[in-house]
Amino acid sequence: MERHALVRQHLLAIEQVLRDHHLWQGVAPAPTAFESDQPFCMDTLEPHEWLQWVLIPRMHALIDSAQPLPSSFAIAPYYEMALDAAHIGREPLLAALQELDVLFAGSAD
Repeated sequence: MERHALVRQHLLAIEQVLRDHHLWQGVAPAPTAFESDQPFCMDTLEPHEWLQWVLIPRMHALIDSAQPLPSSFAIAPYYEMALDAAHIGREPLLAALQELDVLFAGSAD
């Protein structure tokens, strides 16, 4: 399967994990939440919010416009630290993020 299609498939799997664990939101955070200069907007967004409102739409936009995808991409390590053991959906979310990271490990589009 072509790389863009594989990435889209993994993004949809991440979205499904968020939905399955009731972490998918119907209303976006305030616009100021996206003005953070911290990685993952960690000072203004919850980890699952960043996935929903930043990563997933930006990656879909790259795919939709046939743009090159990032290389050497790894977000699962952040989520391993950011989500405590009691976080709802932690294990399936980490598994989905690790699978996405594998697609970007040392790759160049």
